[in-house]
Amino acid sequence: MRIDPLVRIVGLATELPATTETTAWAVRAGRLSEQDAQGSGYTELPVAGDVAAPQLAAGAATSALRVAGLPAEDLDLVAHAWTHYQGHDFWSPAHYVAAATGAHAAEPVGVQQMCNGGAAALTTAVTRLLADPGTHRALVTTADCFGAPGFDRWRGDYGVLYGDSGTAAVLTDEPVGHGLDLLAVSTVAAPELERMHRGDDPFHPAGRMPTATVDVRRTKKAYLAMAGKEAFGKTVATRVHDVLAAGLADAGIDAGRPRLVLLPRLGATGLTEIYRPAVATVLPAPAIDLGGHTGHLGAGDLIANLTVAVDEDLLRPGDVAVALSAGAGFTWTCVVVRRPHRDERTNS
Repeated sequence: MRIDPLVRIVGLATELPATTETTAWAVRAGRLSEQDAQGSGYTELPVAGDVAAPQLAAGAATSALRVAGLPAEDLDLVAHAWTHYQGHDFWSPAHYVAAATGAHAAEPVGVQQMCNGGAAALTTAVTRLLADPGTHRALVTTADCFGAPGFDRWRGDYGVLYGDSGTAAVLTDEPVGHGLDLLAVSTVAAPELERMHRGDDPFHPAGRMPTATVDVRRTKKAYLAMAGKEAFGKTVATRVHDVLAAGLADAGIDAGRPRLVLLPRLGATGLTEIYRPAVATVLPAPAIDLGGHTGHLGAGDLIANLTVAVDEDLLRPGDVAVALSAGAGFTWTCVVVRRPHRDERTNS
């Protein structure tokens, strides 16, 4: 999807808990094998403890609005995405985030597309800004906490370690003097892979009935025994190639233009074996993993990566970056952004 007229991300924030657990500690405690620790490439994970995921989202939202210089009451839309349990049954975390932030005039929308949820929520906000003349300011948030007993952040999945976070992005179609220009958002899916997170299990009437703790390894093992690892890898590589090519085409830029590619925080092994080679078939820019001190943030990888790109000045004025998001199901999204020159920042 080409984004025209201009939509700009004017505020970004990531809320990480102050407490962390290191991979070295997890190995010593018998929570993680040395092989898995090395394969992840990550050194520590943020751990929220008693803080609930939507509370982290609200904290990130407040920070992002401060950066944007916009009051919460001026928001038209709040789109909140998540992967794992949000703290209550039969309840809307999107409405909590809106209320806790002070966005009482906004429409809260919940977006559940597993770990691509942040990208799906961003796409939802962009389409509203482009299509609805009454929508001018949108807040996108994500939040996930992967604590016991519902999830084992160290051993719940193959090659992926899970950290807790809230993230937020403020979008507007109005002329604002800072931020990132959104050039394109493109998405592809492979719904035939949904069984990887279902396995051979029958459907159940309530959550966590097969096991007390979510066990992604079990369902993946069942799927790979049926379909094979090679076929899965080929599908992922093809879809990553396709979504990146579509994103560049939608943005109207050539493959040599982007300065860098921001990868989902999925662990060193998966990125090295599948994602980096697939990216290299489309883009010569360096593909970087920013998850060393966070691990995978569920639906939050995309916005957390964009936050780092802005806060650490990874982009110079005029630079273009590509951010790649991925989630079970499977779905991949490519977001193309540009840091504007100073004299362009108030022109829309």
